[in-house]
This record gives sequence, C-alpha cells and structure tokens, in this order.
Amino acid sequence: MNEGRTSRQNQLQNWFKRLSNLLLEPKDQEQLIELLRSASERHILDSEALSIVEGALSVSQMQARDIMIPRSQVAMISRDAPMEETLRLVTETAHSRFPVIDDDRDDVIGILLAKDLLSAVVSAGKFEFDLRELLRPAVFIPESKRLNVLLREFRARRNHMAIVVDEYGGVAGIVTIENVLEQIVGEIEDEHDIDDDAPILQRDENTYTIKALTTVEDFNEFFETDWSDEDFDTVGGYVVNQFGHLPERGEQVTIGRYEFTVLRADNRRLHLLRMVVLPPDENELLNESE
Repeated sequence: MNEGRTSRQNQLQNWFKRLSNLLLEPKDQEQLIELLRSASERHILDSEALSIVEGALSVSQMQARDIMIPRSQVAMISRDAPMEETLRLVTETAHSRFPVIDDDRDDVIGILLAKDLLSAVVSAGKFEFDLRELLRPAVFIPESKRLNVLLREFRARRNHMAIVVDEYGGVAGIVTIENVLEQIVGEIEDEHDIDDDAPILQRDENTYTIKALTTVEDFNEFFETDWSDEDFDTVGGYVVNQFGHLPERGEQVTIGRYEFTVLRADNRRLHLLRMVVLPPDENELLNESE
C-alpha cells in the first residue's frame, strides 16, 4: 500500500518537474532575458549582474562594424613623419597604441606602442629612433567579425587592438579590447575621467576636462562667463548646438575664447569634453584697456 502511494507521489513529482521545466525553460535569448529581468525585479539577481549578462549576450550578436572607431577618428602615425611630429602626437593623445600607416600604399604596416617608443628614447639618451624597428605586427579583421569571437582571439593572442578592413581591403577603423569589454561591463574609466563630484577639472593653466552634463550655471560660475541657460541647461547641449549636429570624438568647435574637443560621445549624446582657453585677440585687449 505504501509502495503504491510512494510510486504515485514520485510520478506526480516527476510530472510537476517536467511541467516546471516546460514553463520556465527559455526557448530563445529573448525569453532568457525576460526571465533574468523578472529575477532582478524579485531581487534574486542584482541590477549590475543583470546588466553584465545582457551585455555578454548582446556581444554574441554584434559585429566589429557596430563598435569600431571610424578611421577618421583614429590617431594614426605616418611611417615617414618627422620624429618631432610623432612624439607630439603620442604626447597629445596620450594613447598607448597607434596604427602606423604607409602613406604611399594607404595601408597599416604595424602598431606602435607608446611604451616601446619611450624605451627607445630612454635607451638612446636622445630623441632619436627608427620607427620601423619599433613596430609590432598588426591584426586585421573584417567588419563582419563577431565580437564574442574577437574577444576570444584577443585573449588567446594577448592582443589589444585590431585593424578593421572593409570589403575592398581598405582600413575602415579599429577595435580595441576595451571597446568590446565596454559592451559587457559598461564604460571603463580612462585617463580623461574625472570624479562625480568634480564636473570641471583643470589639467594645466589653460586646459580643462569638462563633463558634458555640467550645468551652464556651474560653468558660468567657474569661468565667470555669461552663457544663457534659457535654451540649454548643460554645457553638452550648448556645445552640440554650436556644432549644429551631434559630434563624434575628436571634433572641435570654438565658442568665443573657448576651444572644445569631444573626448567621448556615443550616438545619442556627448559625455566628456576637453576645453582650452585661447589667448584674447587684439580687439578684446583694446576693449579691456578702455
């Protein structure tokens, strides 16, 4: 009698288990994400973990063309550039890696690491170096390369940058391991980042790093300006209006005595700006003297 009851209980448990799996097991990625979001809403999974999982899932669906830095925004070094020009570009951009291009063939011939350049200069004891001897091999990938595959190759080869080529073999842009990881974990801070409580940070006598969300009111107070905040609440909005379009990284615009360079932006808004205070022109000096 007990054996029969136990058998029926086991059958019932197995039936409920199969029914549970049928109801809860996701059939596709969309259902999986819905299930994870539901778990987050019930506080089973925290929001940061959910964001990382969603990012990891999205990477498997994305290609290099989706996140690459376009060629027009890439700081490239010419193979035949004067030594002073190369050093100036490395210093001003503060990047760690630079594609080196052969202007005659319009082709990337290697990657220059800033640390290799610094080591060569220190070893020589003077600003002399043979650029060709410092180059490391460049990795080329098609625009259609899947990001999850690219990330796996980055890790296996211990590489940090890939040159993206179009269907004709021309250089379309670059992708770094940081670009891929940011799709998973979100924005990664770099040397340009500033603290949340410091929207304006002075870098040197005339150079500042400014968060685009800094209010026009705070900007006016800091720099003793009188920008109007009737139409735009933030510096980012004010600057975008001066551009006349949503600018990309590296674009510049001058507003009065202030030269703005876009340090970080996406396809929706600006994030970070570099501002250089230009010297006053002759008319301003005359007005001040009067």
